[in-house]
Amino acid sequence: MQNRAIIITGAAMGLGLATAELLAAKQAKLVLVDYNAEALQAAKTKILAKSPSAELLLIPTDVSDEEAVQSYVEKTVEHFGRIDGLYNNAGIEGKQAPLTEYDIDVFKRVIDINLMGVYYGMKYVIPVMKKQNYGKIVNVASVGGIRGVVNQTAYVASKHAVSGMTKNAAIEYGEYGILTNAIAPGAILTPMVEEAFKQVNPDDPKSAEQEYAQRNPTKKLGQPTDVANVVAFLLSEDNGYVSGQTIAIDGGESNLYGN
Repeated sequence: MQNRAIIITGAAMGLGLATAELLAAKQAKLVLVDYNAEALQAAKTKILAKSPSAELLLIPTDVSDEEAVQSYVEKTVEHFGRIDGLYNNAGIEGKQAPLTEYDIDVFKRVIDINLMGVYYGMKYVIPVMKKQNYGKIVNVASVGGIRGVVNQTAYVASKHAVSGMTKNAAIEYGEYGILTNAIAPGAILTPMVEEAFKQVNPDDPKSAEQEYAQRNPTKKLGQPTDVANVVAFLLSEDNGYVSGQTIAIDGGESNLYGN
């Protein structure tokens, strides 16, 4: 990963930050994208505390804004001269509600960020990678992209679509040296997942977390570093032939539900 220019969206916390810390330690050049400028600065401080020589470019961006996405791609090329990897990580859960009761404005916001944000990223990064005849893309699909999740219709719809777009990108641009994959994390202990447990049991979210963990074959929830390690492989030179896949990172839980 040394000197590879990698864009990470949703980089200020959770899976994005864990991956940024790992890639910085591997001497990658990082573009950190997040809508929260203050959180981005805090992430930068945390990364530099562990990797003082890390090269970081911070770009506060709402990934649901196409022009803003085009801008972060252009700024990356201006700053680093190329784009070797894109980790399309930014996303939101929305709210939990049955399909017929789901708030339509929240539904549209989930689609705008989780689906369109990923699409815009690929739309503007892939032409750069085509010119280089090289690139690695990792999109975040979630286990909600490979099975249903009760009361999360918008999230599940967006993540299934991400998995589908990933397959298409892999077959359309593989000849240009671009490998595109998706990951499907299960319940990884990130701020977003912690918030979900608060919605499930506002009075005792820790109890909801422990109850959910017991359903997993490993009897525990995952950590952001578990995901970061897989993403780092997919973005690295070690990955020479994996493309078009949606890789579950869930302790094997998705196997309980069949295909």
